[in-house]
Amino acid sequence: MTSDSGARAAAWAAAYGVVPTDTTEDVRSRGVSASTQVAVLPVGSFEQHGPFLPLATDTLVACAVAREIAAAYPVHLLPPLTVSCSHEHADWPGTVSISSVTLHAVVSDIAASLRRSGVDALVVVNGHGGNYVLGNVVQEASARGERMALFPAAEDWETARERAGVRTSLLSDMHAGEIETSILLHAHPEFVRPGYESADFTADDRRHLLTVGMSAYTESGVIGRPSLGSAEKGEELLASLAESFEACFALFASVAERG
Repeated sequence: MTSDSGARAAAWAAAYGVVPTDTTEDVRSRGVSASTQVAVLPVGSFEQHGPFLPLATDTLVACAVAREIAAAYPVHLLPPLTVSCSHEHADWPGTVSISSVTLHAVVSDIAASLRRSGVDALVVVNGHGGNYVLGNVVQEASARGERMALFPAAEDWETARERAGVRTSLLSDMHAGEIETSILLHAHPEFVRPGYESADFTADDRRHLLTVGMSAYTESGVIGRPSLGSAEKGEELLASLAESFEACFALFASVAERG
Protein backbone atom coordinates (compact mmCIF):
# COMPACT_ATOMS: atom_id res chain seq x y z
CA MET A 1 0.00 0.00 0.00
CA THR A 2 1.42 3.40 -0.99
CA SER A 3 1.77 6.42 1.28
CA ASP A 4 -0.91 8.12 -0.82
CA SER A 5 -3.28 5.24 -0.05
CA GLY A 6 -2.47 5.57 3.64
CA ALA A 7 -3.26 9.28 3.51
CA ARG A 8 -6.58 8.55 1.78
CA ALA A 9 -7.44 5.99 4.45
CA ALA A 10 -6.73 8.54 7.18
CA ALA A 11 -8.88 11.08 5.39
CA TRP A 12 -11.72 8.58 5.12
CA ALA A 13 -11.50 7.81 8.81
CA ALA A 14 -11.54 11.48 9.77
CA ALA A 15 -14.36 12.42 7.41
CA TYR A 16 -16.66 9.42 7.54
CA GLY A 17 -16.04 7.63 10.80
CA VAL A 18 -17.70 4.21 10.77
CA VAL A 19 -20.59 4.83 8.37
CA PRO A 20 -19.84 5.50 4.67
CA THR A 21 -21.40 8.61 3.15
CA ASP A 22 -21.54 7.73 -0.57
CA THR A 23 -24.46 9.01 -2.60
CA THR A 24 -26.16 6.85 -5.21
CA GLU A 25 -24.32 8.85 -7.87
CA ASP A 26 -20.99 7.99 -6.26
CA VAL A 27 -21.84 4.31 -6.53
CA ARG A 28 -23.04 4.67 -10.12
CA SER A 29 -19.91 6.47 -11.29
CA ARG A 30 -17.62 3.99 -9.56
CA GLY A 31 -19.42 1.11 -11.22
CA VAL A 32 -19.01 2.56 -14.71
CA SER A 33 -15.22 2.37 -14.55
CA ALA A 34 -14.96 -1.01 -12.80
CA SER A 35 -14.56 -4.30 -14.66
CA THR A 36 -16.28 -6.01 -11.76
CA GLN A 37 -18.17 -4.37 -8.91
CA VAL A 38 -17.16 -5.48 -5.44
CA ALA A 39 -18.90 -4.54 -2.19
CA VAL A 40 -17.21 -4.75 1.21
CA LEU A 41 -19.35 -5.55 4.27
CA PRO A 42 -17.75 -5.12 7.72
CA VAL A 43 -19.16 -7.52 10.31
CA GLY A 44 -18.32 -6.86 13.93
CA SER A 45 -19.96 -7.66 17.24
CA PHE A 46 -21.20 -6.02 20.42
CA GLU A 47 -19.45 -7.82 23.24
CA GLN A 48 -17.21 -7.27 26.23
CA HIS A 49 -13.57 -6.43 25.56
CA GLY A 50 -12.36 -6.07 29.11
CA PRO A 51 -12.57 -2.83 31.08
CA PHE A 52 -10.56 -0.70 28.65
CA LEU A 53 -11.91 -1.41 25.14
CA PRO A 54 -15.51 -0.69 24.05
CA LEU A 55 -18.20 -3.27 23.42
CA ALA A 56 -18.07 -2.22 19.76
CA THR A 57 -14.37 -3.10 19.39
CA ASP A 58 -14.85 -5.84 16.77
CA THR A 59 -17.07 -3.55 14.72
CA LEU A 60 -14.52 -0.74 14.92
CA VAL A 61 -11.74 -3.13 13.86
CA ALA A 62 -13.77 -4.51 10.93
CA CYS A 63 -14.61 -0.97 9.82
CA ALA A 64 -10.98 0.13 10.08
CA VAL A 65 -9.93 -2.76 7.84
CA ALA A 66 -12.78 -2.06 5.40
CA ARG A 67 -11.93 1.67 5.23
CA GLU A 68 -8.31 0.83 4.50
CA ILE A 69 -9.48 -1.43 1.66
CA ALA A 70 -11.87 1.20 0.29
CA ALA A 71 -9.07 3.77 0.25
CA ALA A 72 -6.89 1.51 -1.91
CA TYR A 73 -9.37 -0.32 -4.18
CA PRO A 74 -12.52 0.70 -6.13
CA VAL A 75 -15.03 -1.07 -3.89
CA HIS A 76 -18.45 -0.19 -2.53
CA LEU A 77 -18.05 0.25 1.23
CA LEU A 78 -21.18 -0.83 3.13
CA PRO A 79 -22.20 0.12 6.67
CA PRO A 80 -21.31 -2.50 9.30
CA LEU A 81 -23.32 -5.23 10.94
CA THR A 82 -22.78 -4.35 14.59
CA VAL A 83 -24.37 -7.29 16.44
CA SER A 84 -23.43 -10.89 15.68
CA CYS A 85 -22.68 -14.21 17.42
CA SER A 86 -21.11 -13.41 20.80
CA HIS A 87 -22.72 -16.12 22.92
CA GLU A 88 -19.40 -17.09 24.53
CA HIS A 89 -19.30 -13.62 26.15
CA ALA A 90 -22.83 -13.74 27.60
CA ASP A 91 -21.62 -13.67 31.21
CA TRP A 92 -20.47 -10.05 30.86
CA PRO A 93 -22.88 -7.10 31.01
CA GLY A 94 -23.47 -5.29 27.73
CA THR A 95 -22.89 -8.23 25.40
CA VAL A 96 -25.64 -8.70 22.80
CA SER A 97 -25.96 -11.60 20.35
CA ILE A 98 -28.08 -12.84 17.49
CA SER A 99 -28.28 -16.46 16.35
CA SER A 100 -26.02 -17.89 13.68
CA VAL A 101 -29.15 -18.57 11.62
CA THR A 102 -30.05 -14.88 11.72
CA LEU A 103 -26.54 -13.76 10.79
CA HIS A 104 -26.48 -16.26 7.92
CA ALA A 105 -29.82 -14.93 6.65
CA VAL A 106 -28.85 -11.26 6.94
CA VAL A 107 -25.57 -11.63 5.04
CA SER A 108 -27.25 -13.79 2.39
CA ASP A 109 -30.03 -11.23 1.96
CA ILE A 110 -27.50 -8.40 1.61
CA ALA A 111 -25.63 -10.37 -1.06
CA ALA A 112 -28.86 -11.03 -2.96
CA SER A 113 -29.82 -7.36 -2.80
CA LEU A 114 -26.42 -6.34 -4.13
CA ARG A 115 -26.71 -8.74 -7.06
CA ARG A 116 -30.10 -7.29 -7.96
CA SER A 117 -28.54 -3.83 -8.08
CA GLY A 118 -25.67 -4.95 -10.32
CA VAL A 119 -22.90 -5.51 -7.78
CA ASP A 120 -21.05 -8.66 -8.79
CA ALA A 121 -19.25 -9.71 -5.63
CA LEU A 122 -19.37 -9.34 -1.86
CA VAL A 123 -16.41 -9.48 0.50
CA VAL A 124 -17.31 -9.99 4.15
CA VAL A 125 -14.71 -8.38 6.42
CA ASN A 126 -15.07 -10.23 9.70
CA GLY A 127 -13.89 -8.63 12.93
CA HIS A 128 -15.12 -11.29 15.38
CA GLY A 129 -13.65 -14.79 15.65
CA GLY A 130 -16.90 -16.24 16.96
CA ASN A 131 -18.74 -15.62 13.68
CA TYR A 132 -17.99 -19.14 12.49
CA VAL A 133 -21.14 -19.21 10.37
CA LEU A 134 -19.71 -16.65 7.95
CA GLY A 135 -17.48 -19.36 6.53
CA ASN A 136 -20.59 -21.42 5.78
CA VAL A 137 -22.29 -18.44 4.15
CA VAL A 138 -19.34 -17.97 1.78
CA GLN A 139 -18.95 -21.68 1.03
CA GLU A 140 -22.63 -22.10 0.21
CA ALA A 141 -22.76 -18.97 -1.93
CA SER A 142 -19.67 -20.02 -3.86
CA ALA A 143 -21.13 -23.49 -4.48
CA ARG A 144 -24.16 -21.78 -6.04
CA GLY A 145 -21.87 -19.86 -8.38
CA GLU A 146 -22.17 -16.57 -6.50
CA ARG A 147 -19.10 -14.41 -5.88
CA MET A 148 -18.39 -14.04 -2.20
CA ALA A 149 -15.28 -14.07 -0.02
CA LEU A 150 -14.38 -13.90 3.66
CA PHE A 151 -11.51 -11.61 4.65
CA PRO A 152 -9.02 -11.55 6.35
CA ALA A 153 -7.93 -15.19 6.42
CA ALA A 154 -5.73 -16.46 9.24
CA GLU A 155 -2.77 -16.25 6.86
CA ASP A 156 -3.51 -12.56 6.24
CA TRP A 157 -3.52 -11.89 9.97
CA GLU A 158 -0.26 -13.80 10.42
CA THR A 159 1.42 -11.80 7.66
CA ALA A 160 0.15 -8.59 9.25
CA ARG A 161 1.28 -9.69 12.70
CA GLU A 162 4.81 -10.34 11.49
CA ARG A 163 5.01 -7.10 9.51
CA ALA A 164 3.79 -5.00 12.45
CA GLY A 165 6.14 -6.62 14.93
CA VAL A 166 3.30 -8.00 17.05
CA ARG A 167 4.97 -10.18 19.66
CA THR A 168 1.94 -12.20 20.74
CA SER A 169 1.05 -15.27 18.67
CA LEU A 170 -2.41 -15.51 17.10
CA LEU A 171 -3.22 -18.31 19.55
CA SER A 172 -2.36 -16.21 22.61
CA ASP A 173 -3.77 -12.96 21.20
CA MET A 174 -7.34 -14.14 21.47
CA HIS A 175 -9.38 -11.23 22.83
CA ALA A 176 -8.71 -7.58 23.71
CA GLY A 177 -5.02 -8.25 23.29
CA GLU A 178 -2.10 -6.75 21.41
CA ILE A 179 -3.70 -6.67 17.94
CA GLU A 180 -7.09 -5.21 18.85
CA THR A 181 -5.60 -2.69 21.24
CA SER A 182 -3.07 -1.61 18.60
CA ILE A 183 -5.69 -1.12 15.90
CA LEU A 184 -7.87 0.97 18.19
CA LEU A 185 -4.91 3.00 19.43
CA HIS A 186 -4.29 3.89 15.79
CA ALA A 187 -7.83 4.20 14.40
CA HIS A 188 -9.82 5.29 17.47
CA PRO A 189 -7.51 6.21 20.36
CA GLU A 190 -10.30 8.22 21.94
CA PHE A 191 -12.12 4.96 22.73
CA VAL A 192 -9.22 3.24 24.52
CA ARG A 193 -9.44 3.71 28.29
CA PRO A 194 -6.59 3.49 30.78
CA GLY A 195 -5.80 0.06 32.15
CA TYR A 196 -4.69 -1.87 29.08
CA GLU A 197 -1.09 -1.34 30.17
CA SER A 198 -1.55 -3.76 33.10
CA ALA A 199 -4.29 -6.11 31.85
CA ASP A 200 -2.21 -8.92 30.29
CA PHE A 201 -3.60 -12.41 30.77
CA THR A 202 -2.97 -15.55 28.74
CA ALA A 203 -4.89 -18.83 28.49
CA ASP A 204 -3.67 -20.78 25.47
CA ASP A 205 -5.53 -24.01 26.30
CA ARG A 206 -9.16 -23.14 25.56
CA ARG A 207 -10.34 -26.48 24.21
CA HIS A 208 -13.74 -26.32 25.95
CA LEU A 209 -14.51 -22.70 25.05
CA LEU A 210 -17.64 -23.47 23.03
CA THR A 211 -19.09 -25.44 25.95
CA VAL A 212 -18.16 -23.33 28.97
CA GLY A 213 -17.70 -19.86 27.45
CA MET A 214 -15.05 -17.21 28.00
CA SER A 215 -15.71 -16.75 31.70
CA ALA A 216 -14.20 -20.18 32.39
CA TYR A 217 -10.86 -18.93 31.09
CA THR A 218 -10.66 -15.27 32.14
CA GLU A 219 -12.14 -13.11 34.90
CA SER A 220 -11.36 -9.79 33.23
CA GLY A 221 -12.54 -10.78 29.75
CA VAL A 222 -9.02 -10.32 28.38
CA ILE A 223 -6.97 -13.12 26.82
CA GLY A 224 -3.82 -11.64 25.36
CA ARG A 225 -1.19 -8.98 26.04
CA PRO A 226 -2.71 -5.54 25.44
CA SER A 227 0.22 -3.89 27.21
CA LEU A 228 2.25 -4.51 24.04
CA GLY A 229 -0.20 -2.61 21.86
CA SER A 230 0.75 0.61 20.08
CA ALA A 231 -0.67 2.93 17.45
CA GLU A 232 2.34 2.23 15.24
CA LYS A 233 1.62 -1.49 15.24
CA GLY A 234 -2.05 -0.77 14.49
CA GLU A 235 -1.11 1.30 11.45
CA GLU A 236 1.16 -1.43 10.11
CA LEU A 237 -1.44 -4.13 10.74
CA LEU A 238 -4.03 -2.26 8.67
CA ALA A 239 -1.56 -1.45 5.90
CA SER A 240 -0.57 -5.11 5.62
CA LEU A 241 -4.18 -6.28 5.47
CA ALA A 242 -4.93 -3.78 2.70
CA GLU A 243 -2.04 -5.18 0.70
CA SER A 244 -3.22 -8.75 1.32
CA PHE A 245 -6.64 -7.80 -0.03
CA GLU A 246 -5.14 -7.37 -3.50
CA ALA A 247 -5.20 -11.14 -4.07
CA CYS A 248 -8.87 -11.31 -3.13
CA PHE A 249 -9.75 -8.40 -5.40
CA ALA A 250 -7.75 -9.88 -8.27
CA LEU A 251 -9.57 -13.20 -7.84
CA PHE A 252 -12.91 -11.56 -8.55
CA ALA A 253 -11.46 -9.64 -11.48
CA SER A 254 -10.13 -12.85 -13.05
CA VAL A 255 -13.50 -14.56 -12.61
CA ALA A 256 -15.17 -11.62 -14.36
CA GLU A 257 -12.74 -11.86 -17.28
CA ARG A 258 -13.38 -15.62 -17.66
CA GLY A 259 -17.13 -14.99 -17.49
